[in-house]
Amino acid sequence: MFRMWGKIVKHNRLLKDITIQDDTDLNRTRKVFHALEEICLAFNLEIPMWLDGNVAEFGRISRTRFTQDSFFEKIPFDYLEIQVIEEDA
Repeated sequence: MFRMWGKIVKHNRLLKDITIQDDTDLNRTRKVFHALEEICLAFNLEIPMWLDGNVAEFGRISRTRFTQDSFFEKIPFDYLEIQVIEEDA
């Protein structure tokens, strides 16, 4: 089972969070992108751009934060954070 946690934070306070579960046979990368799409859909957000820092951080620790730099539209929060909390064995 693959699970990803998405959360919106403003002024160090959790505003919204959601956990996405994926039991499909997709590879890890596709599961990550699919979960991010589901998180953004639930929060009514555009899908953020993966900047080099996001890619590097996610590759190291399976977690990253998307700040205003990753969005075209103005966001009313400090960042969107995603984190893999469970992966297939």
